[in-house]
Amino acid sequence: MGQVTAHYESVSEEARLRTGFGVLEFARSQEILLRYLPPAPAVVLDIGGAAGIYSTWLASLGYRASLLDLVYKHTALARAAGVTSVVQGDARALPYSDACSDAVLLMGPLYHLTERSCRVRALAEARRVLRPGGVVFAACICRYASLMAALALGLLDDSSFEPILRRNLDEGQHRNPGSDPLYFTTAYMHLPQELRDETEEAGFMIEDLLPVEGPGWLAKNFEQAWADETQKKRLLDIARRVEREPALTGVSPHLLAVGRRQ
Repeated sequence: MGQVTAHYESVSEEARLRTGFGVLEFARSQEILLRYLPPAPAVVLDIGGAAGIYSTWLASLGYRASLLDLVYKHTALARAAGVTSVVQGDARALPYSDACSDAVLLMGPLYHLTERSCRVRALAEARRVLRPGGVVFAACICRYASLMAALALGLLDDSSFEPILRRNLDEGQHRNPGSDPLYFTTAYMHLPQELRDETEEAGFMIEDLLPVEGPGWLAKNFEQAWADETQKKRLLDIARRVEREPALTGVSPHLLAVGRRQ
């Protein structure tokens, strides 16, 4: 995990969901969360919650949100942002009691657990801390995210990116030997069925598995379009209209599984 923590200490993860394509990811994730979250003031554990963008949003809606993150910088920023309960820790060994929460967000940890057994362990920990009937939201990076980004951003012209992309597509394993921040850090990229299988293996019943951004992030002049309220609504409507079309799932950089503890 050393390379992962070093990456997040050096980049501004706290700004990612407020700029660029991240704004679409955040808006759609909020929309999907609100479909399945129990009413406030339910207890929500934001595991891998980075600088607290989801926790602060949930708190503004009346939820009792607690945040855990592996990176010290993130926990410090979350406290500064006003998150009242913040812990530095690992998603695979949560410092919470059994059945203490109504919902668990895993909006980042599965990205960086490159072994299947570790991902299932993190999901099983989420199940342990959920009350019966509680819901987990498990996000992953889609297997084809690097390919889509390479095409959209012109990364295919960089010869150093070619072996990174090839391994992504062949194995789902993402490595960045040059430590270029543009090329992310050590990660695993899921096929949709893998996310479903791992969530079920951890003991959850799958209620939904959705592409988050859909194809809208590929819109020409995306930031300009997002700044226009009419076009912004169109981008979100497109994501909703095609969210259950299997042929387009792989176009979305992120997928979100919704699982229920029985």
